[in-house]
Amino acid sequence: MSDLPVTVDPSVEAARAEALEWGRKPRARGLWYVTEHMVRSMRAYGWTIVVGAVGQPIVYLLGLAVGLAAIIQLPIEQGGQEVSYLVFVAPALLMTASVAVASEELSYPVISGFKWRRLFFGFSASPLSPGQIAGGVIMAAAARMGLAVVAYYLFIWAFQAVPNPLTGWLMIPIGVLAGLSFGIPYAAYAASITEDKGQFALVQRFVFMPMFLFSATFYPLTNLPIELRWIAWISPLWHATELGRVVSYGMPISPALLWAHVLFLLVLAIGGYIVCRRIFQKRLAS
Repeated sequence: MSDLPVTVDPSVEAARAEALEWGRKPRARGLWYVTEHMVRSMRAYGWTIVVGAVGQPIVYLLGLAVGLAAIIQLPIEQGGQEVSYLVFVAPALLMTASVAVASEELSYPVISGFKWRRLFFGFSASPLSPGQIAGGVIMAAAARMGLAVVAYYLFIWAFQAVPNPLTGWLMIPIGVLAGLSFGIPYAAYAASITEDKGQFALVQRFVFMPMFLFSATFYPLTNLPIELRWIAWISPLWHATELGRVVSYGMPISPALLWAHVLFLLVLAIGGYIVCRRIFQKRLAS
């Protein structure tokens, strides 16, 4: 056996250093690269996003809020405070818009990335980590949620449905948090699906619609039979709506209940992301 030292071609060392250098940048900025890609892919249905962001608040405010408000002359009373029906329902509609966007962007696009287009496997073949891929998908959805809630806020403000605009603007970040608290666990579920057998349609019918109807969206929770109130208690939409009403018109609330609403939404969002990241890791490693 020769004891001569092994020499390495300098060109090989230079190529290796260059490859490592090129890998560091995606690894450091991978989250934003995935976010950018997902946002750019939304251009394929960009007009749908614009029309939904602008048209939905107009239809809901004119049809449900302003239309019903013309019939419901009596004010809504909560905790000894009375507000008009339009002011009462406006925060709930804003939160619903964000949750609806989450149900769109974190369902089929997620399963598509694994099953149909398989672009997540392409991402994974680069220096990007599964956590960055999952985070980028969620960040892109959050960007669309932000667009929807900003548009909604501007419309309800124009309809004079925000009595306290100095704090009412906080409905925007609350709305995004509402969407994430529902959407991230939904993304984890979507990532676990290997065969599309109508699961998302079932979620829309038996999760989203009951949550929308029984989360004190159109009437105070006390008007609901006690045996159905548990639907609101476990609904991120109800917790976000209550926070929205606090910042919009100063709905009376105890500090303990206020923090309970915030913590409930954060636990769903953070816990959902931990589960979602693990499922992405498992699927991309297979």
